[in-house]
Amino acid sequence: MSVQLWTYLFVFLTFGLYIGIAVWSKAGSTHDFYVAGGGVSPLTNGMATAADWMSAASFISMAGLISFLGRDGTYYLMGWTGGYVLLALLLAPYLRKFGKFTVPAFIGDRYYSHSARLSAVFCAIVVSFVYVCGQMQGAGIVFSRFLEVDITTGVIIGMAIVFFYAVLGGMKGITYTQVAQYCVLIFAYMVPAVFISFMMTGNPIPQLGFGSELTPEYGGGYLLDRLDGVSEDLGFGTYTDGQKSTQDVFFITAALMFGTAGLPHVIIRFFTVPGVHDARRSAGFALIFIAILYTTAPAIAAFSKTNLMNTVNNAEYTDMPSWFTTWERTSLIAFDDKNNDGRIQYVGDPEINELTVNRDIMVLANPEIARLPNWVIALVAAGALAAALSTAAGLLLVISTSISHDLLKRCLAPDITEKQELSYARIAIFIAVLIAGYFGINPPGFVAEVVAFAFGLAAASFFPAIVLGIFYSRMNRQGAVAGMLTGFFFTATYIIYFKFINPEMSNAEHWWFGISPEGIGTMGTILNLVVALLVCRVTTPPPEYVQRIVRHIRLPGE
Repeated sequence: MSVQLWTYLFVFLTFGLYIGIAVWSKAGSTHDFYVAGGGVSPLTNGMATAADWMSAASFISMAGLISFLGRDGTYYLMGWTGGYVLLALLLAPYLRKFGKFTVPAFIGDRYYSHSARLSAVFCAIVVSFVYVCGQMQGAGIVFSRFLEVDITTGVIIGMAIVFFYAVLGGMKGITYTQVAQYCVLIFAYMVPAVFISFMMTGNPIPQLGFGSELTPEYGGGYLLDRLDGVSEDLGFGTYTDGQKSTQDVFFITAALMFGTAGLPHVIIRFFTVPGVHDARRSAGFALIFIAILYTTAPAIAAFSKTNLMNTVNNAEYTDMPSWFTTWERTSLIAFDDKNNDGRIQYVGDPEINELTVNRDIMVLANPEIARLPNWVIALVAAGALAAALSTAAGLLLVISTSISHDLLKRCLAPDITEKQELSYARIAIFIAVLIAGYFGINPPGFVAEVVAFAFGLAAASFFPAIVLGIFYSRMNRQGAVAGMLTGFFFTATYIIYFKFINPEMSNAEHWWFGISPEGIGTMGTILNLVVALLVCRVTTPPPEYVQRIVRHIRLPGE
């Protein structure tokens, strides 16, 4: 069968599975809708958390960034993995013990203030919208290539599917759907990696193949040595050497770490298990499931970049395989024959280079470039969709709970019934899907870059407020609100200025202290902490009952 037929088959089967699970696990109460009834087992929740966490940025874009940036791209790997460890060890058990199932609810109650709650609602909605746009963009890219529709149509299809099972099942439906999506995405990620690793190095384990010698068919020598040599010869710079400054790498990695620990859609997952001990266990399971993909990504990056350069450079355009022209139709790869010789010059010098490759296609095109069977190519498409839609569903739920529970039920309309609250939550998801779809069609950057902005905003707003709320009983509402808003608006202003108002100035020459927009969230986090602590010291301390709660949640036990 052709790639398209295989893709239709896999998409039909997997989407049918997701919809079937949503129907089976339909939420009948707000408790089911928000936290899946609080009875999910640690293993199940660990798998669902991994799927929620490993978005289109992890599946599609991370290896693509590493393949183009080399060592510089690994800050995504380090930041996201380190951030999850930070969340699992530092925050999750205490938040679960506090007992509030949304970040705005924790901040509102911990800081005994509607102002704090509303500030957190605002930050949660903005962060989630920025993040979900990247997921819709990823879904559109996959549909565009493998179902041969335009990206706009692809985004609309993704919107419709995720809207159906998020609205119907809420967190209960999303949890069990994400378990299925994890199985699909990890299988889809690993199968081509194993195939290509064995073909190129004779070792079927990608993590080991990454450091192995290439087979004679691929020129022999160690993979990374050969990749360094070819990259230098073509003017791209050494693959294993970093081009970014040390301080920028540090700030980006820290922003991704702190942002992970403050992401509302990941934190909410720890409220779906029965108790604190289960939250710790599910965090451990999730880390194992996440590590399988994250330790494979650098290998896929090296394999795909090697195959791409060997295939396209100095090749006759008319002799290019069918995958090249198919991807050309999506406008995600483009050939401009500047010297009219009919050959593709793929080099580092922009004046001479004739090939433009969107980084987000590297994982998706990798099986085609390596000439793997059609069913493997289609499987990767199904896995990418699973990654994008699983995270999109979790983010949409954060938006809906922030609006229906934290904004309406707790602030603006406390007298609404549970049935009305559930209806408002579903309406909020509908509106959020439409807005996210628009930005998925008109994205501000690569998938992983868009997601990095969300992490920076989460780091600068939520992370200090949550950490201080758990570990510093003297922190009061004035300090928390001042810190959150200062960190958030500082980070947002920096990103908007350099990415949208003056993108031509977005380079190390003009950045403050050489910090890129992807890393400015760390500076926002520091600013948040400083402002929060200063304001806290010159205003009245929190009530004694709040300080007792803070001390209680740090005690061992349930």
